[in-house]
Amino acid sequence: MSTSGYKVLVIDDSNTIRRSAEIFLKQGGHEVLLAEDGFDALAKVNDFQPHLIFCDILMPRLDGYQTCAIIKRNAKFASVPVVMLSSKDGVFDKARGRMVGSQDYLTKPFTKDQLLQTVKQFGAAQEGSK
Repeated sequence: MSTSGYKVLVIDDSNTIRRSAEIFLKQGGHEVLLAEDGFDALAKVNDFQPHLIFCDILMPRLDGYQTCAIIKRNAKFASVPVVMLSSKDGVFDKARGRMVGSQDYLTKPFTKDQLLQTVKQFGAAQEGSK
């Protein structure tokens, strides 16, 4: 499987961020599902079974750390890479993300190239582990 055509779940409470991520990822040939918060994501993740998840940190109701931790606790999704999205580029945020199981961190606003490069990076890593 090449790194195009991955199923990517984007979780962000900002409609602008969700839409730009969707446009960038679709231009890269990926299938995209959007969720506006952690609860919405948890309801969709089982049906969609994404290969990669981008998750905003600051969201209402269930934040990105809680969402990531819940996804990672499910054995079915424990190996799915989660990349945290945040407008803050803090060491603390990155460390906390790692503690709940995220594989990487992308600072918003991200570019199309950054987003597609991240998908490529994790796609190649997954291919190598099979």
